[in-house]
Amino acid sequence: MTWTYARRRSEKRAERRRPAHPVVRASAMVTAFAGTVLFGVVLARLTLEPSAASVALVHANVRPGSSISAYLDGTSTTEAVRQLGGNVVLGLPFGVLLPVLLPPARGLLRVGAVTVCLMTLVELIQGALVTGRVFDIDDVILNTAGALLGYLLIGRQLGRAVHPRRRHWWTRRPAEPVTPDS
Repeated sequence: MTWTYARRRSEKRAERRRPAHPVVRASAMVTAFAGTVLFGVVLARLTLEPSAASVALVHANVRPGSSISAYLDGTSTTEAVRQLGGNVVLGLPFGVLLPVLLPPARGLLRVGAVTVCLMTLVELIQGALVTGRVFDIDDVILNTAGALLGYLLIGRQLGRAVHPRRRHWWTRRPAEPVTPDS
């Protein structure tokens, strides 16, 4: 593939992806914001609610994979699916909403990094301030896996539809010279 061919191909692709109508973009942003608020409420409700009955049962986990293997080996299939799948599903909205609300955070690695940071913060707060809850690195891993899955399934396309990629200065064609009519 030659440089000229690659440039023409990328220009054609950019021409096909026109920005969405401003009303569509605005409604997508408002919907994403409302979804993020709802996601925050659900996240707080699920993770920051005290559980005094489980104080003696829980312990912090900083060894990746140990909680996952404990659920897979030591509990019923229903409980394992509920715990592990619930953590994956909890991360899905993050992968869908983040590219819409924060265009600089688009991209698989960026979504993963932001999710790891935020979910680690949630786990630390949960472990430090909430009775019966502790820090679990496997929850961070599963939440991040869910966010990446959400990004790959829906978030990438949704983010591109609302915020099309800009062409960088080095890929723009120079303006055609204006010649005076004789």
